[in-house]
Amino acid sequence: MHVQQPAPSSRIRVDLLTKEFPPEIYGGAGVHVAELAEKLRALVDLHVRCFGSPRDARHVTAYAEPVLAGEQNPALRTLGVNVEMAAACARADLVHSHTWYANAAGRLAQVLYGIPHVATIHSLEPLRPWKAEQLGGGYALSSLVERSALESADALIAVSHAMRQDILRVYPDVDPERVHVVHNGIDTRAYRPDHGTAALERHGLDPDRPIVLFVGRVTRQKGLSQLLRAAFDLDPRAQLVLCCGQPDTVEIGAETAALVDELRRVRDGVVRIDGMLDRASLLQFLTHASVFVCPSLYEPMGIVNLEAMACGTAVVATATGGIPEVVTDGETGLLVPVEQEQDGSGTPLDPQRFASDLAAAVNQLLADPEHAARLGAAGLARAHKEFGWDVAAERAYAVYGSVSGRGPLGPRALTS
Repeated sequence: MHVQQPAPSSRIRVDLLTKEFPPEIYGGAGVHVAELAEKLRALVDLHVRCFGSPRDARHVTAYAEPVLAGEQNPALRTLGVNVEMAAACARADLVHSHTWYANAAGRLAQVLYGIPHVATIHSLEPLRPWKAEQLGGGYALSSLVERSALESADALIAVSHAMRQDILRVYPDVDPERVHVVHNGIDTRAYRPDHGTAALERHGLDPDRPIVLFVGRVTRQKGLSQLLRAAFDLDPRAQLVLCCGQPDTVEIGAETAALVDELRRVRDGVVRIDGMLDRASLLQFLTHASVFVCPSLYEPMGIVNLEAMACGTAVVATATGGIPEVVTDGETGLLVPVEQEQDGSGTPLDPQRFASDLAAAVNQLLADPEHAARLGAAGLARAHKEFGWDVAAERAYAVYGSVSGRGPLGPRALTS
């Protein structure tokens, strides 16, 4: 698919609304927005509105959360930012919001100025009930914001076909014709094998022992506790490297720390690294890993699997959500089946079996490094061929055209 770049004078103005934007990125949605924005600048007159400290980049405006009297729920401060964002969108031809953190701004701009609202869905609040632990009443508010925005948006972009199915199941009032699929991408110029060892040496890893690598936030969604339970059955030769983001709550942080301590009492080579890794270190870990493991219980797509594949590493991942659209079982990695609760939590019906199956899949690749290498090479080729950000930007631009009447798909009546 190729879209000819429009002349600057004919470009529509798109205001991209997001919580995360460089340098303040902490998750996959932030990576998505940053990469997509870079490619969209060639196609539209792009203005980015984000949370946080001031940015120096042209047409990027950041908004600080307002100070509210008393100990107010953080969700109210989020809505305060959304009001400021929406007020600034008066001259936009179209607004494009990402995650519930910015959905309200898109909905308000749509109503205030009569412009189309496109929303990209990276996850769904009703499918993340554990967030109630973190946000309290704010979770009910985030769910309300998401429902209002998505049911009224002129177009929705799902990051996978599985995500599209979830949207239509959770929000049956959404017209299926308004839901488009645009997969996450990977910048294969930035994510590529790096055989340097400085990061490994800095964290005391043994280059002669295999490495099983996890990278992700400490949240129930990412399945880290399931991996830690599986790790008791991993090949004792392997080192387990856990690159952990900030815990969602104090409780899950304490639970994870206790599991790590328990594991260390029965095996060595368990390395936990807290905080976001710089890209150079991450690339070295991904490249040297014998197996990258993604034990997620809820994952609309999972950019981190693409990052591992782009570094030529075999992936073991849960067969859930959009992961099977990225990791091809038996070709670029191994998928571990799981039967899950249908209450939105994604909890395995048989946690012990899931942990056992996860360990078995990882051990299978540790026992056959040549097989793992073949899977890794196939994953690298797939990442290059099928998941470029330029393709994602062109598909998003086509969605803009479907609601603005000025893009490649021609005019269409707005639905709001």
